[in-house]
Amino acid sequence: MNELFTPQQRNEAPPQRRWPRTSYPAMLTATAAWHVFVLAGWLLAPAAWPWWLAAIVVNHAIFTVAGLLPRTSLLGPNWTHLPAGARNADAIALTIDDGPDPVVTPQVLDLLDAFKVRATFFCIGAKAQRYPELAREIVARGHALENHSQVHVHTFSITFPGALTREIGAAQRTFEALSGERPMFFRAPAGLRNIFLEPVLRKLDLRLAAWTRRGYDTRERDPHVVAHRLLRGLAPRDILLLHDGNAALTIEGKPLILAVLPRVIDAARSQHLRFVTLREARIDD
Repeated sequence: MNELFTPQQRNEAPPQRRWPRTSYPAMLTATAAWHVFVLAGWLLAPAAWPWWLAAIVVNHAIFTVAGLLPRTSLLGPNWTHLPAGARNADAIALTIDDGPDPVVTPQVLDLLDAFKVRATFFCIGAKAQRYPELAREIVARGHALENHSQVHVHTFSITFPGALTREIGAAQRTFEALSGERPMFFRAPAGLRNIFLEPVLRKLDLRLAAWTRRGYDTRERDPHVVAHRLLRGLAPRDILLLHDGNAALTIEGKPLILAVLPRVIDAARSQHLRFVTLREARIDD
């Protein structure tokens, strides 16, 4: 095991604590009030029921659209940039999704070691159980291991609270059992979520993290195109998204992330930016 960082430098989780939280999303309060209003209207004017039904349908449509926007904060707090503050004035975060992958992840870890960069890995619990040594290796090499759900279901955005709690909670238990560290951040599968997610994250003491820019490296085979998407307008406090799981291959058959990472790291350092994990960037309220 190649350890580049001392125990004090690792992303060791602090004692369990409750995150400071804002109030429930305004949209959640607004939709509850809207349902009360519609119910009252229906009781007072039952003959106008088509209009009251349409009002409910429109309300649900708005939430559906909001859930399809990964970077919106309409459904609750959402990290699309690192928090403002002196600590993050020259920092960016590299986040890597959908692993661990038995072929790609070890190569990514070696590459990050070579550049002395720490990243945040949003891993899938079932994959971590399949390759537990990789989950442990991520943490041992100084990176952060965070929650990307247990099985990465495609129906996540239409899942009810009980199932959301079981899915995300199972991943929490998986990662804590494998690494000894409890995840602090959650990223929804494909970034899609719904009205029930924020209360579930509160319950499980997690913060939602999206991204500032992504390369679409699961379907684009040209590393120049992916690097350009990530680096165009790169600025302090950006959160970058790449994939070690489900990574596309270059024309030469190389996992795209391995061709893109050196370009991204070199370009960021030429702008005097440093890489931090989301945990390191955290600024408590």
